[in-house]
Amino acid sequence: MRIAILSDLHIGYERFRKDAFSQAKEALEKACDSADAIIIPGDIFDTRTPKPDVLAEAIVLFNAVKEKKFEAKIIDFHGSRRIYTTAPVLAIPGTHERRTDDVEDPVDLLNLTSLVADIGMGVAVLAKGDEKVAVTVISGVAEERFGEALKSPGLKPVEGAFNILMFHQSIYELLPFSDTFLRMSELPKGFDLYVNGHIHNKVEKMVHGVPFLIPGSTVLTQLKEGETEKKGFFIYDTETGKHEFIRINSRGFEIIKIDAGEAAGEGELAAHVAMRVSEIVSRLGKGCIIRIEVTGNSRHVKRVDMELHEAVKRFRDDAVIEIARKGIEGVAEERDLSGAKGADINSMPVKEIGMGILLSALKKSGYDLKISPTELFERLGSPEKKEKVISEVMKALFE
Repeated sequence: MRIAILSDLHIGYERFRKDAFSQAKEALEKACDSADAIIIPGDIFDTRTPKPDVLAEAIVLFNAVKEKKFEAKIIDFHGSRRIYTTAPVLAIPGTHERRTDDVEDPVDLLNLTSLVADIGMGVAVLAKGDEKVAVTVISGVAEERFGEALKSPGLKPVEGAFNILMFHQSIYELLPFSDTFLRMSELPKGFDLYVNGHIHNKVEKMVHGVPFLIPGSTVLTQLKEGETEKKGFFIYDTETGKHEFIRINSRGFEIIKIDAGEAAGEGELAAHVAMRVSEIVSRLGKGCIIRIEVTGNSRHVKRVDMELHEAVKRFRDDAVIEIARKGIEGVAEERDLSGAKGADINSMPVKEIGMGILLSALKKSGYDLKISPTELFERLGSPEKKEKVISEVMKALFE
């Protein structure tokens, strides 16, 4: 059986809304053309409460998938919720969709409309002819509780099937930022393939002697070094034990690193940036994304800013350009926050950095209140009015 593994579609992502939709559409179309089943380890949507027009986009995409006459079917399911389809399109909510309250998340809505099977904390068995593939899922678990969830006695391979373990978590070896994150060695043995979402760059590793795959996101969101590769998804062939990465059309993305301290003469920095940007646009094409990372100390901070903006203004119709000041006088280094190793923090969104800091601090303080640290963090980051957020947090902490 050929299994397509897509993740982190982030439908509704505001900055590149059209990209998120069109690239998810292309990935799903290619998956339907070349695979017997599709599994999605989280973050179909970019927010927990997508607007109606975003929900409509997702319905359009998965209605098209529903028209595909897959030979494989779901023949057995055990889980914490009911599913409404036998089509082999399996999904779980990710960190962007997980709700702290006991309410439906947007992936539940796709499940209720029978567009996907949201298998949550469960096991779905797919069959195509005589072959069976079992997909076991751990979903919606806070980072600090994931290790405990892995010890569940029911978490074991299904006899007579090819077994996949799917989840949506931070991995310590890839993001060594918090000691609460999962170590790959902690994963239970006996599965034939391990699949994760959450991390936005493609990852191919081995664990317990079998493949561990993360397809990465289908749309650029973080603008970090790991995302300079073309986007796409994996197809894993259970018969041959081999996998391939199927690329989709995505914007070219490149990072320019500038040492502001080396630009001594007036106009020198602007000329250098313009030359670099021009070369990248001619190579990657119009509409590409460029991140300019400025490091080093300069006594001429205002002049550096002016020259950067002058250079960027020249190319505003040719590229999307972001300026990140990481080391100019008076601006703190991102890595000073981290305790992370090397450049691995570049694969991590700011929210996850904050989560890691909070988890580590609470663990050292002996935090043992009823509400989990992850839920506490998510409540604190709620878009609701400040007074309501404080009220809800205090109620959760002390009631």
